[in-house]
Amino acid sequence: MTDSRVWKLPENAPSPADLAEAWSKIIAGALDLAAATAQRSLDPHVPQAYDPAAPARAFGEFSAHLWSNPVELFRAQQKAAADWMKLWGHAAARATGAEPEPAAAPERGDRRFSDPAWSEEPVFDYLKQAYLLTAQRALEMVDKAEGLDEGARTRVEFFTRQYLNAISPANFAFTNPEAIRRAIDTGSISLLSGLANLLADAAESGGLPRRRSGEDFELGVTIAATPGSVVYQNELMQLIQYAPSTDEVYRRPVLYVPPLVNKYYLLDLQPKSSLMRWLVEQGHTVFVISWVNPGPELADMDMADYIRLGPVAALDAIEQATGEREVDMFGFCMGGTLVGMALAWLAGKSEGDRVASATTIGSLFDFASLGQWSTFREPEQLRAMERHLLHKGFMGAQDLQALFSAVRANDLIWSSVVNHYLMDREAPPSDILSWFADGAHIPRAFLLGYAQQLLRDNRLKEGGGVVLDGVPLDLGAVKTPLLAISLKDDHVSAWQSTYDGARLFGGDVRFLLGGSGHNAGVINPPSANRHGFWVNDSMPETADEWFDGAEKRDGSWWPHWQAWLSQDGRAGKVKARVPGKGRLKAIEPAPGSYVRNRG
Repeated sequence: MTDSRVWKLPENAPSPADLAEAWSKIIAGALDLAAATAQRSLDPHVPQAYDPAAPARAFGEFSAHLWSNPVELFRAQQKAAADWMKLWGHAAARATGAEPEPAAAPERGDRRFSDPAWSEEPVFDYLKQAYLLTAQRALEMVDKAEGLDEGARTRVEFFTRQYLNAISPANFAFTNPEAIRRAIDTGSISLLSGLANLLADAAESGGLPRRRSGEDFELGVTIAATPGSVVYQNELMQLIQYAPSTDEVYRRPVLYVPPLVNKYYLLDLQPKSSLMRWLVEQGHTVFVISWVNPGPELADMDMADYIRLGPVAALDAIEQATGEREVDMFGFCMGGTLVGMALAWLAGKSEGDRVASATTIGSLFDFASLGQWSTFREPEQLRAMERHLLHKGFMGAQDLQALFSAVRANDLIWSSVVNHYLMDREAPPSDILSWFADGAHIPRAFLLGYAQQLLRDNRLKEGGGVVLDGVPLDLGAVKTPLLAISLKDDHVSAWQSTYDGARLFGGDVRFLLGGSGHNAGVINPPSANRHGFWVNDSMPETADEWFDGAEKRDGSWWPHWQAWLSQDGRAGKVKARVPGKGRLKAIEPAPGSYVRNRG
């Protein structure tokens, strides 16, 4: 008897050519990964940059705490049982066609569950709520553990978040409704291509997901494109002077000191959002330090070298280029910390008058409260970092990016996992993420000194606690007017901690709080008219008191800062200065060659 049924290909079945291409990419990726693994095995004794035993140690400490406090564990189990009863009741009600209130909902800004199926489809809605309830109770149990050492609590919370972020149902192909639809629509090509992407990333970076939108931006053309010239360089930095766009400029030049961990051009991304271009358009002569991307040959460059050959050398060069001894200096993140150290170094040498005003943005000077970052100043973590640095000579950009990505894992790791590996979907072009991927190394001596003296021992807040080239640094001796700018949602430098640090300075200190986060809050051109900011001319003892008395203003903080820079008579106007026309000649066009070195 003949079966009359005829087997047909599914409607969305991929063509043989598409399948062949997908499998060829997988094979090529596997070969590249094998070659990369073999290459890495040539030096198998490179110590890891971070202590791999830290999570086990943290959870072991927390487990011991729970065993000695069984009542806490019993209470947590009671709450979990009540949660599950509520969730089961919600699922049963939905089965009857009702629409009850959810047992758990994503936090504001959590985009993992934005697809409508997470709420509309009962199975995925159940998965989502079960995960969210588990995550909430796990974090609550850590947060409310009585008698737990605060350092241990911070470490346990950090690693618990990492675990919870990783096990989200959004991260798996068979529990993510969007990934399932994508696989059906493409006839599984999305999953095959995603596997090829995974193999390619593992071969190139060791596993950290890569965003593939960087090709949309080109240094000196679409980003870091403000016209100018390199007018000075030494072994640690190039000094860029931007070309004027006004006939007259303020007499005092402006010097920007960026952090070492990323390239300087966060503040010079696309022209529409470039703070550097905007300052030039307001009539400032702007100079920028572009740090070298160091290799092992610069392993012995320490904090003193970076102060002396960085901002201090820049001051000398600017005086040669413009004839002006005084500058307005500002820095972002670690760059702002370097500005504060440079001010103290100059004050210790009776040269504090060389800086007329200073501005720090998202910068720490008191490292007592680091939040989740204190996980990495645990003694075992610092010893692991030291072993790595002694072997390699520098902390690589990839290791630093992994650290910063872990702190915002859902945005910087798992969203890429979903897009690239589950759905084979390119990330939309992002200038800020392209900049983030263009990281820089930090030399051994600098990072060891910074980690041990500042992060671990918090010596910078103590007068004379840090000594550079024989000069004790005392922030209280700095009389330079200072504007400390912080960001309300900063995940790197909590604004309350930056406020405490600003009060260590001995001159006229003002504080400004911008909206948004560490990077996005800085890239806030007036034309965008967003985020807002808070001002308060007084500096009470605590950050909360300052905020209670602060005035909220709309729009960008840039114009407020620019008015503060040019408020006194010494900021009079002179004829515009053209890079290379002074005593310092142009070496090469901006953005220079140091920034192009990816190491």
